[in-house]
Formats: sequence, C-alpha cells, structure tokens
Amino acid sequence: MRFIARVFLPFLLLCYIGVETYLKLHHTSLCGEVGCKLAGELLNFKSIYLNYIGIGGVFILMVFGFLSLKSKIYEILFSIALYGAIAFEATIISYQFVANIEPCIFCLGVISSLLLIALFSQPKHFGITLVTVVAIFVGMHILGVSKNKNFMVKDGTYLIYSKSCPHCKEVRAYLKKHNIDYYSISIQEASARNFLKFAGVTQIPVMVLKDRLRREFLIGDKNIITHFNDEKSSTKDNSFQPIDSGFSSDFLNAGDNEGCSISISDTTSCESNTTQ
Repeated sequence: MRFIARVFLPFLLLCYIGVETYLKLHHTSLCGEVGCKLAGELLNFKSIYLNYIGIGGVFILMVFGFLSLKSKIYEILFSIALYGAIAFEATIISYQFVANIEPCIFCLGVISSLLLIALFSQPKHFGITLVTVVAIFVGMHILGVSKNKNFMVKDGTYLIYSKSCPHCKEVRAYLKKHNIDYYSISIQEASARNFLKFAGVTQIPVMVLKDRLRREFLIGDKNIITHFNDEKSSTKDNSFQPIDSGFSSDFLNAGDNEGCSISISDTTSCESNTTQ
C-alpha cells in the first residue's frame, strides 16, 4: 500500500500532467472549458510553464516517495513536498472559484490526485490536510478579490464602454436617440477587462450581438453606428465577424476603427489616449 500511495499514484499524476502538457503544446487540452482559459490569464507568466513546474514537482514527489520506503529522512521530505503541493494547488483553485466564472477542470483533477495521495500515504494526518485546504478556501473568499461575472447570459445587444471615453458617449447618445435597447457593461468591471484582454482588444467601445451560441462583434463608434444606419451593408463588412466560443486569435482586430485606447490591467481612462 505504501508503494502504491507514494510511488504509483504520483506516477499516474505525473502522466496526467504530462499528457495535458503535450496537448497544450499542440494547442488543445484535456479540458475545453472557458474556466481553464481564464485560469491561464490569472498567471504572471505563460500557463505552459506551470505545467513544467508541475511535472518537476510531481517527479520529485515520486522520487521522495520511493526513497521514503526505506528512509525516515525522505519520508519527511515526501511529506513536505506533498503538503506544499497541496497548499499551492489549493490556493490556485480557491482563487479560481472566487475570481472566475468557473474553475479549471484540469486543476481540479490535480488537487484531487494530491488529496488522494495524502489520504492513502498518511491517513492519520489527512484531517489536518483537509482543514488546511478549507482554511485556504475560506481565507481567499473573505478577501476583496475582483470577481469575473458572466454578463452575457441573455441574447441581445451588449455595449462595453467607459464613461470617460468620448467615442463611447457618442455611441450611447446615438443608441438613446434611436431608442435602441442594449445591455451596458462598464470597462471598470474585471470581467470586461479580462474578456477584452483575452480577445486582444485595445479599443472601446465594443458592441457584442449575442444570439444563442453566436456572437458578433463591432469595435469603434464608426462601425457600431454604421451597423445601425445600414444593417444589411454592415453585416457584410469584415470588421463584423461571427466567432465561436473558442475565441480564435484573429477574431477581433481594431484596425483603423475610431475608439479609445484602454489599459486592461490598470484603471481605464481614454481621455488622453484617444485614437483619431
């Protein structure tokens, strides 16, 4: 049982992370959920490096587990490596639950595997492990972390804007004048900034037309107003493109559209950064 818990189970986890790393290098994944993509956006570096860290960490855990079968010193090192990995993964998962629309399924698989290893390798201390994980989750939930929200639940027209953006003011005035209903989303919302950052968009206003599983985008006041002035001609324009939920890298392009430059990571203000 000790061999299975300390060597075989870490080996299976190593294979699990290795398969995900291989798939990610080939632009796919074991998990195709949006939460996985958003989880990658939370990192300060490329998400693939986290996979490399995971492979190295689990390999060390497996080696310590094998050596711990005959050595008390390595048994202590195995415990330190295991609890450190659980704490690290629990912190990432808890932040995803707080900030993201949904957590990364791959990460859930990793922490579940680590907890399984802890349960079978050191059952007497498993209660302490669970208390630690719960404490991390509770601690993260009481912090004032900016949360991602799903604003585009219903079908309809959505406008991502800033109160200080003159182009946004022009579009909103036009929509009000022509009694066009829409849902407004402030660029100050963390979800809106993350969405535009993920899409590679650096200008506002951005209009999203949602119809079932289809989403169509317009960037800049000229494209938005032109669309409503002449809907038939604007829908044929290349700047107004349907996309799927995969968010391909080239689905949005600001080009020469009129709009305000935005900084996704900082408080947005376009009064001094207007593209003319």
